[in-house]
Amino acid sequence: MKISDDAEQRKRTVLVISGILIFVTVFVLLYIRFVLPPPVPQEKGLMDRFGTLQIYPTVHGGREWFINMEDPFGDKFVSINSDTSVNHQSDGSWRVNGSKVRIRIETPPGQEEWKNVEMTGYVRIISPISTTGSNEYSSQSDGEEDGDSLDPHLTWRARGGRHNDMVPCEGTALNGDLYIDGKVAWKKEIWHTGGYTDARGVSEIPSSILNKWIGWKTIMYNIENNSAVKMESYLDMDANNNWVKVSEVEDKGGWYADTSDEIFRSANCGRAKDYIVTNSGLIATFRADNLIFDFKNLSIREI
Repeated sequence: MKISDDAEQRKRTVLVISGILIFVTVFVLLYIRFVLPPPVPQEKGLMDRFGTLQIYPTVHGGREWFINMEDPFGDKFVSINSDTSVNHQSDGSWRVNGSKVRIRIETPPGQEEWKNVEMTGYVRIISPISTTGSNEYSSQSDGEEDGDSLDPHLTWRARGGRHNDMVPCEGTALNGDLYIDGKVAWKKEIWHTGGYTDARGVSEIPSSILNKWIGWKTIMYNIENNSAVKMESYLDMDANNNWVKVSEVEDKGGWYADTSDEIFRSANCGRAKDYIVTNSGLIATFRADNLIFDFKNLSIREI
């Protein structure tokens, strides 16, 4: 009789332990599914055409653009300001010298506009261009103006069209900024130029980025059923494919333009003052202000 009782006790113990394991497993799976944010799919170690590490893979059927290093502006969908000096260097890179550099990559007719993108480029910043005591940078060639800082910096931006005061409502953008003093940040532009916000995701790079090759990535993609946006910035400080995230921002609302209500509403764009830039845009731009720098291996990929 005792043997039978022991067997029954072991059976009950096994059932209890099994029940606990099942409960814990179900709890963990439900926690991952409904509490933790869903991860953005990645393929570790995947390289692009230039041999540059991708943070996120190109989405299935997504568009990829890579600059032609032999003739960067031979593509009719690629343009640069007419007043910018561009010179080929002995190492195959290109040197640009201009107070306001805008390398614009347009969307060909019939193709999806730039929206969820990973923008990448390698640069070597030679020196800043001084603007002390001058107003020559108050407006830009090609009829453009600028509401953003003109301190020497790089900006990879997307999700808008022409940034021109004649069509202010086209000028939406998410701007990933890298300043020569080592500061990184994100700014949002709801319209051009009275719709700029303050900076978010601000951090400092501990070492100098001058006179050395570095990689700069800005990434933007919609989240939460296209109701919000996540922005990420990465640096490759030694140009050896060691990419480190240096800034990230989520915009779910409450990130307001920093102009007065009167100025903000003067453009009549019909947008809230904290409009979330979830829209796509015809043009993505590799931008630089008041810098002399070399560039190579620019790319944009849909993720």
